[in-house]
Amino acid sequence: MSEGPTYGFDTLQIHAGARPDPATGARQTPIYQTTSYVFRDADHAAALFNLQEVGYIYSRLTNPTVAVLAERIATLEGGVGAVCTSSGHAAQILALFPLMGPGKNIVASTRLYGGTVTQFSQTIKRFGWSAKFVDTDDLDAVKAAIDDDTRAIFCEAIANPGGYVTDLDAIARIAEEAGLPLIVDNTSGTPYLCRPIEHGAALVVHSTTKYLTGNGTVTGGAVVDSGAFDWSASGKFPSLSEPEPAYHGLKFHETFGPLAFTFHGIAVGLRDLGMTMNPQAAHYTLMGIETLSLRMQRHCENAVKVATWLENHPKVAAVTYAGLPSSPYAERVPRICPKGAGGLFTFALKGGYEACVKLVDAVQLFSHVANLGDTRSLIIHSASTTHRQLTEDQQVAAGAAPDVVRLSIGIEDADDLIADLEQALDQL
Repeated sequence: MSEGPTYGFDTLQIHAGARPDPATGARQTPIYQTTSYVFRDADHAAALFNLQEVGYIYSRLTNPTVAVLAERIATLEGGVGAVCTSSGHAAQILALFPLMGPGKNIVASTRLYGGTVTQFSQTIKRFGWSAKFVDTDDLDAVKAAIDDDTRAIFCEAIANPGGYVTDLDAIARIAEEAGLPLIVDNTSGTPYLCRPIEHGAALVVHSTTKYLTGNGTVTGGAVVDSGAFDWSASGKFPSLSEPEPAYHGLKFHETFGPLAFTFHGIAVGLRDLGMTMNPQAAHYTLMGIETLSLRMQRHCENAVKVATWLENHPKVAAVTYAGLPSSPYAERVPRICPKGAGGLFTFALKGGYEACVKLVDAVQLFSHVANLGDTRSLIIHSASTTHRQLTEDQQVAAGAAPDVVRLSIGIEDADDLIADLEQALDQL
């Protein structure tokens, strides 16, 4: 879209980053299913490889379909640029890659998706990195965990699985005082409900697999660059502030300014790690984003109705939904997620682990899958699946205790969802 009027979210989710195809006039963004691109001449090729000109070289780095998606997500999040990846987990590694080095650590929330906890507690050790897990509601603990080797703070805006809302403003102030970037996973919130950059996040990551695509068809991820962090201020981020040997001593922050992280993510991250999103996945996600606001409104409306009903059910011990007045996170919702608390939450059953397993097997309309953010309502027992690799203490800290079931509320008729849960609960 050209410079001009300031458009609303509903307009940007359809138009941002996209233009009619210049060759054919196609209105929908085409799937550019190609590995490589013809250079105009030898000088053009050299300029592209030397980062002196922006363009397309090879689809491991950039692709026109993926580029539209990256610009759209960055626009919706209020960032200056974005890098799309093959999955949300890939996005997390790409976000950390320019910041970390052997012996360096991140401070991470205990309330994270189980796979993220495993990635941070186990897998990144193979790079010589480490993570310190803290309760981000305990601000003193967050501050105390930061040391000279800390390179970022990581949290989720709306935490999976419990739907807890993080006080991003408070965490961002701690990050700023320490001279560190705050990285926020906004998968469960989406830019429609939450805009972490406006609360001080330096980087935002997404599993585009979830609400952004919204139809359970393709995996993907994205890292959004706020453009606001000074990568040269402290000397802690040499990959961005110091000469890059692979590009004849080019300094990314000095050369690209606010877009330093984005260019590094493509020119080094995707080049060497190869965690590239394919153009067909980008196409599906672009189509999903066109209805993001409409879907999120219904997700939130349905979640309030279902959570309220569950809270009053005699077999339910507790419901974690932040959209309920009884939630300890309710006061944060208007400030952090003013359009709603999302469609993700958990509830505990008085019958414990066995009751949870029986409930999952008894539902008919809910789909038992390891995903969230679909138009369809989904159910899973996190302790025996997505958080199975964690200890019971870690499960409890993450909001995935053995007596807890996670729901991802879809956009069906809320009364039908309640009826399905009711017949399943009646069988316990």
